[in-house]
Amino acid sequence: MTALIPLAYLIAAVLFILGLKNMSSPKTAVRGNLLGASGMALAIGATLVDGRVGGYWLIGITLIAGTAVGLWLAQTVPMTGMPEMVGLLNGFGGVASTLVAFADLLQSDHQSIDTLLAIGLSGLIGTVTFSGSMIAFAKLKEYKQFKQPFALPFQTLINAGIVLGVVMLVAFMVTTQSFTIQVLCYLAIVALALVLGVFLVLPIGGADMPVVISLMNSYSGLAGAATGFVIDNNALIISGSLVGASGIILTQIMCKAMNRSLGNVLFGKMAGGGKVASADEVYANVRSTSADDIAMILDGAQRVVIVPGYGLAVAQAQHAVRDLAKLLESKGTNVEYAIHPVAGRMPGHMNVLLAEADVSYDKLLEMDAINPTMDTVDVAIVIGANDVVNPSARLDPNSPIAGMPIIDVDKARTVIVIKRSLSPGFAGIPNPLFAMPNALMFYADGQQAVLDIVRAIKAL
Repeated sequence: MTALIPLAYLIAAVLFILGLKNMSSPKTAVRGNLLGASGMALAIGATLVDGRVGGYWLIGITLIAGTAVGLWLAQTVPMTGMPEMVGLLNGFGGVASTLVAFADLLQSDHQSIDTLLAIGLSGLIGTVTFSGSMIAFAKLKEYKQFKQPFALPFQTLINAGIVLGVVMLVAFMVTTQSFTIQVLCYLAIVALALVLGVFLVLPIGGADMPVVISLMNSYSGLAGAATGFVIDNNALIISGSLVGASGIILTQIMCKAMNRSLGNVLFGKMAGGGKVASADEVYANVRSTSADDIAMILDGAQRVVIVPGYGLAVAQAQHAVRDLAKLLESKGTNVEYAIHPVAGRMPGHMNVLLAEADVSYDKLLEMDAINPTMDTVDVAIVIGANDVVNPSARLDPNSPIAGMPIIDVDKARTVIVIKRSLSPGFAGIPNPLFAMPNALMFYADGQQAVLDIVRAIKAL
């Protein structure tokens, strides 16, 4: 039986790769999830028949407990809570790597240099992932103590000093022959890594959480790969490497979508820096509208594009938006959804949110696909989005978001912006879209606004 373990790990690795490939498209994401889960189930099964594994009663208890908690979370966590849940799971993956590496260290005082190095790296990366993900979780939950970015004076130098200290501890742990010192070094690495993870994420604003989530996902994969080297498990090495690599690629995509470098995000810096016009000046000609007026505008529209943002998630308006789209489609209107890569608070947040409301994948168009034809759109409805539709990014070279790719809703014939107020987005700057001649503001809660529009259309 043990001779088949390498083959099982190879099949599991293939399933992981196919799963990632399928998850690159909303149409095949469910299949990709199933393939990945099947690969993990196969890898776990192969590991359990390994002769080095013992304590099956304890493994059984933890498997049952973990499965129960996972099923409970899957049934109770709302779609709006998915960003926090992803952050939490990233943290659990990191701390699992830390604990497994520590357990392996305690089992023997005759570790090889390469194994000790892997243990040290697993403890470092896994613990940074854990503490950083917990802070990201707190920011996404908007806990008062963590909502605003916070950094100590000379924060970058402090972080550099911690990293240097951890590197020295890893080097000392690898070179010393004393088992006691190795354990103490590992505990010190974990302690410093806990602080480092907190210091890395605390200064980052909540709007940058999509980048942080994908980065922490990458870290959890790298920690898993390092732990795979510790326990000599090929499946863990392969799966961890895949997660680490895909997370880094996704992080780069997120940064590109925001026209920011990873360094800008990690150190809380925005691009640009020129003078920003005051809100009073920008919003001098803002016009408001009502549900009845919007209903009349939509009644004659042939093509409508809905642009969702985090405000839609907060208002839980996805089902109301779906009903509005179906009502318009029943009248012969073509309805599509324009998705910005960083809309929401995690990569793919809007895709997942709309999928929950059974919106057809064919209707979800990425920014690059929708922008070339935005000038043919009769009505663009913006719900809860702000900076991702701010034309200053395209028109004002001095804007803090200059060069950031946006959805060009300002080119539509009519723009309806559903928003509670004229409050700014994460960049903290006014949005001239709201005052453009073709734009109308509908001040209301996202869900209630859409429901009112639906009622007004039915009353026509």
